[in-house]
Amino acid sequence: MGKNKLVIFSAPSGSGKSTIINYLLEQGIPVAFSISATSRSPRGQEEHGKEYYFLTAEEFKTKIANGEFLEYEEVYTDCFYGTLKSEVERIHQAGLNVIFDVDVVGGVNIKKYYGDQALSVFIQPPSVEELKRRLTGRGTDTQETIDKRIAKAEYELSFASQFDVVVVNDDLKTAQEECYRIVTDFFNRE
Repeated sequence: MGKNKLVIFSAPSGSGKSTIINYLLEQGIPVAFSISATSRSPRGQEEHGKEYYFLTAEEFKTKIANGEFLEYEEVYTDCFYGTLKSEVERIHQAGLNVIFDVDVVGGVNIKKYYGDQALSVFIQPPSVEELKRRLTGRGTDTQETIDKRIAKAEYELSFASQFDVVVVNDDLKTAQEECYRIVTDFFNRE
């Protein structure tokens, strides 16, 4: 399998992206998950270097100024998320390909940076109505949060055409198998 390749997954919240990525990580593909950096505080049992690289807002801003990020976003004042270039180098030095879970803008930016070395995959819900049903069914968010996520999802769906591949997740098992085929075909290309 080709090395030093990257697969970027982006999707609106509730599309099943994380579930699909976890499935791919369990399939024995020579790939490692890119850990993002954030300036927010750890939640629950989150650990530095496992779920995220936790930085202060000042550390994050210094790394931005030094050009250390592939992509980043300031979600709200002093709350940053981003992908460190050193994370990609770490994974490639281990002889593995990289898999990303990033927002749509980050996905588009990483694809521009790496070109044909990267494959960008957009996971699309079957409909906005189904997305709303999934988010409500989780039982983890308030109605206000769900409404915000739906509004954001409608915006994010407008980016689908900028991705190499769009996978509609109307049946999780089918979407997982399709993503496995797409990713392994990409890695097997020279």
